[in-house]
Amino acid sequence: MGTHTVKLPDVGEGVAEAELTEWNVEVGTIVQEDDILATVMTDKAAVEIPSPVSGTVQSLGGQVGEVLSVGAPLVTLEVDGDGNTAPEPDAKEAAPEPDEPEGEDEEETQPKPAPEKKAEKPEPKKPSKPAQPAKPAPVATGGPARGEHDRPVAAPSVRRRAKEGGVDLRQVRGTGPAGRITHEDLDLWFSGSGEARSGGGRVANTAVEEIKVVGLRRRIAARMAEANAHVAHITYVDEIDMTELERLRETLNKEHAGERPKLTLLPFLMRAMVNAIAKQPALNAHYDDDAGVIHQYGGVHIGIATQAPGGLMVPVVRHVEARGLWDSAAEVTRLAEAARTGSASRDELSGSTITITSLGAMGGIATTPIINRPEVAIIGVNKMQMRPVWDGTQFVPRKMMNLSSSFDHRVVDGWDAAVFVQAIRRQLENPATLFVED
Repeated sequence: MGTHTVKLPDVGEGVAEAELTEWNVEVGTIVQEDDILATVMTDKAAVEIPSPVSGTVQSLGGQVGEVLSVGAPLVTLEVDGDGNTAPEPDAKEAAPEPDEPEGEDEEETQPKPAPEKKAEKPEPKKPSKPAQPAKPAPVATGGPARGEHDRPVAAPSVRRRAKEGGVDLRQVRGTGPAGRITHEDLDLWFSGSGEARSGGGRVANTAVEEIKVVGLRRRIAARMAEANAHVAHITYVDEIDMTELERLRETLNKEHAGERPKLTLLPFLMRAMVNAIAKQPALNAHYDDDAGVIHQYGGVHIGIATQAPGGLMVPVVRHVEARGLWDSAAEVTRLAEAARTGSASRDELSGSTITITSLGAMGGIATTPIINRPEVAIIGVNKMQMRPVWDGTQFVPRKMMNLSSSFDHRVVDGWDAAVFVQAIRRQLENPATLFVED
């Protein structure tokens, strides 16, 4: 039998390390070749690490949440044959035997007897105190009830414990002298027994659960903090009348039901963004603030913020400027499904030049989106609502929606941001203009 060490492979171009997010095996697990050993998270995507050989797991190279360098030991397997790891020398054989001392008599090597201790004089016995009667167990109802504004009587240690546990001592009955609240009374309160309860029989919940932030959630936290720290955000909110576009969308979906992908708002919004970017190409860019350089892109690669089980992911629809309405709809559906199932590739989760974020029907009337750095703009879709709108003579029901869009104010002026959003608004309110070619 031999030992085979599986090392963390190079999981992507330029990736020097990855975070260990999940173990699929444990010590003693028998694995076959190509079985998944673990899942690691790079800066863009989760990657499953398969076993190159069959064997039995001897040891694991880290704990969930640890960041491992490429080439670091991941799993040690016991395999048939020699394996790929040289056996370590036996500790007993490797350790040199100590030389016997020379010139010492046998008697000197014998242990010497311990010196005898002098007998200590017994201390005189102190007269014992009379036995105290046993203290009766505290009873939850022993103290008088306090008024709402009465200050409860309790020792500082009891007050501190109650504060840490989120307990209002005015609601706790004390069993000590003069209604003094004791630690035993708090024990009764926390256990929910007796009358140590708040009104209505509710009991304070003092549980604290520690949840380690790992994997995608840690990546999201780092990126959001980085964007918030570096980017000077400006958010512009504009109201859009979606009545005509919704009528068109519903008509197209009915006519092509079962034949083509279902149209949501996103393909229309993406087309409006492409048209607006043609007149304001500076919004389709990355800002490298370290180098002081703006990279302005010809291709429009729109990231679609998607909620996945592990957290927010941003799959990218590439070259939207070259796609039609139905093509964009199909690609959005495909990428969203890949993101939710964890099958999206690294390339599908990188390279966006501008992003759309949407909470769909759950969205509020306005949001303040955080820019997907190093991009300079993000378009936020909010909830659509039927509202009364004054048409000049009367109030009429219209489907209204707000766009909350954020821009990097370091390189995008407020005027340019407003012009960009209003160009999108005009197209969505007059959907025929989305299909007019120059």
